[in-house]
Amino acid sequence: MHEATEFSTTADVPAGRHALVTGGSRGIGAAIARALSAAGATVTIVGRDRVALQRAVADGVAAGCEVADVTDAAAMAAAIGRAEAARGPIAILVNNAGAADSAPFGRTSRAAWDRMLAVNLTSVFAATQIVLPGMLKRGWGRVVNVASTAGLIGYPYVSAYVAAKHGVVGLTRALALEVAKSQVTVNAVCPGFTDTDLVARSAEAIAAKTGRSTEQARADLARSNPQGRLVLPEEVAACVRYLCGPGSGAINGQALAIAGGEVM
Repeated sequence: MHEATEFSTTADVPAGRHALVTGGSRGIGAAIARALSAAGATVTIVGRDRVALQRAVADGVAAGCEVADVTDAAAMAAAIGRAEAARGPIAILVNNAGAADSAPFGRTSRAAWDRMLAVNLTSVFAATQIVLPGMLKRGWGRVVNVASTAGLIGYPYVSAYVAAKHGVVGLTRALALEVAKSQVTVNAVCPGFTDTDLVARSAEAIAAKTGRSTEQARADLARSNPQGRLVLPEEVAACVRYLCGPGSGAINGQALAIAGGEVM
């Protein structure tokens, strides 16, 4: 018989751990940063919009911010270096930054394809390569990749995005096996349609193409969720917070769908 182990439910991220969240100034990223901060982590958010980042820090979302384009590996390396110099070694990496372009496959340009892979997949590879050696050397780390249900199933008219998010899930699983003997875990969360600016823009694009209202388009997106609603950013953040806590050490290489039962 194994003795039961108690885990804190209030400060479930070891206090003072430095967490870096890409795309952390709004939407899911901001919710994740806020949740990790509330759990005791020291959080740095990274993004391209300096004003939005500084506003988020002022609102208490994070302890600090760095401006960088996640598709620029050199800029990300410099931003991570500044963040570590200011707030200590990164123990938690949340690769959240992403974007979705919509077009039929036949009208998806090579430039659009390359852009979707760069922001959604290659950025995850690059940031993880920068911080993982330090995690392994120090003997503890959490990497959480924000993928999508598009990384688990297909959706029409977003082929490049779907391919990139499938790549994120594959990378997560492969890397998790490489680090399995360490105290580093690598997991992915896969939200369905979530109530964010990204979904708002998708609804506007659908409305413009179909003649339906934006509200009708949002309702159509929500219907893909068996619960009949959009996922909340805070629900995604709660899952990420759990994966970064001390009770999650055996969770490794998983792609957790947060979608009300859309994917089982």
